[in-house]
Amino acid sequence: MIDLHTHTTASDGQYTPAQLIEKAKATGLKVIAITDHDTVAGIEEGQKKAEEVGIKFIPGIEINVQWPTGEFHLLGLGLKHIAPEMKDIIKDLQEERNTRNQIIIDKMNENGIAVTMEEMLEIYKTSSIGRPHFADYLVSHKIVKNRQAAFDKYLANGRPFYYPHRGADLDMAITAIEECGGVPVIAHPLSLYVSWGKIEPVLTDIRERGVKGLEAWHPGARIVECKRLEEMGRRLGFFITAGSDFHGEAIRANRKIGYTSGMTKIEDRFWDEELSKNVNI
Repeated sequence: MIDLHTHTTASDGQYTPAQLIEKAKATGLKVIAITDHDTVAGIEEGQKKAEEVGIKFIPGIEINVQWPTGEFHLLGLGLKHIAPEMKDIIKDLQEERNTRNQIIIDKMNENGIAVTMEEMLEIYKTSSIGRPHFADYLVSHKIVKNRQAAFDKYLANGRPFYYPHRGADLDMAITAIEECGGVPVIAHPLSLYVSWGKIEPVLTDIRERGVKGLEAWHPGARIVECKRLEEMGRRLGFFITAGSDFHGEAIRANRKIGYTSGMTKIEDRFWDEELSKNVNI
């Protein structure tokens, strides 16, 4: 089993990088990538633990990219080092995230929910605070029953605490990943919110701009959609990846490390010659 899309406490996951690797080992994974949102802070700890337990480790990142509809997340897999271009993108996105977070906090305070940034940082022990953390705060203070309800009522687009998130430029993100010795992969492509009738030329353009891989298999899509994306991706020249987008059972109970759409086991077939050639670790 392998898993090329997971998250740790370095962004919005439940487990520390070391704990995640231990969980991967216990589950029977042979290959795992840590791909935290807009940060590489968990890579060093994850790499060290993976070496200890004997799992092939893929250093990665998931970059939020500016996109007109839905959301565009770009995975960088197989980072050999952290290039200046990547450091600049992370710094810029973190500054933007901090500004956005303060606006969300101001909105919460205006609506009678007293919270500060210092309090959020102390509770969640990460410098990469995001909407999932605010959702968890609302749950822990019994304002809503669960994270989904927090988004539905307060944090989703058009809701009282929402504020738009500016992403990185796609071409700059591609270059940054390549300068790190990694390979760009488009994560959960259906989140682009492009119809099936229009998605092929969009993916073709993304491929021509330098994105090499496509995460056809993701738990946010149905199995029939994943199969369709895999066929389309291979035809367009992408190599295909699969991931669980695992954050932890306490955060997303319906996702399990090493499993993807429809609780399909991410088997070794995904670590094929084409993928291993591109993600050369």
